Amino acid sequence: MRRVAEWDDAPRTDWDAVLTLPFGRLGVRCADGALHELAYLAPDAAGAQPAPSRSALVRELHAQLRAYCADADHRFSLPLAERGSAFQRRVWALLCTIPRGRVLRYGDAARLLGSAPRAVGGACRANPFAPLIPCHRIVGAGGLGGFAGSRADDALTLKRWLLRHEGVDV
Repeated sequence: MRRVAEWDDAPRTDWDAVLTLPFGRLGVRCADGALHELAYLAPDAAGAQPAPSRSALVRELHAQLRAYCADADHRFSLPLAERGSAFQRRVWALLCTIPRGRVLRYGDAARLLGSAPRAVGGACRANPFAPLIPCHRIVGAGGLGGFAGSRADDALTLKRWLLRHEGVDV
């Protein structure tokens, strides 16, 4: 999962749209009729102001994200650009099999994939389509683990919101 935050050296500000949702703001990039990137934006991300979009795809994304916020059982149906390495795509496919209201530990995901927990964490961190591809459903052996490559309060608050919304007691 990609996140633009205070620890990024040069946060991007050239989003096609910035969507404000109950869990925070998402930067959106799309091209050629497909989503290319969604990124959680830090509350103080410079230049990332909400912007209306003329794109039908961005409007549909926003509608589906609002539907998810109203009902955690909402199933996303949006065109996603081909992104990531073969391994990352395997991890992301596994994430999509974790039912709402459930979590999987990094180590268990690694065993299923014949990999290592850190590699699974790296693929989660690189996920360009969160929350559509639910990397928040992967947790550490002794707690939440990290989120968006961070253990900072704002990142973990976002992960807790998503998990609680989906019925996970955290």
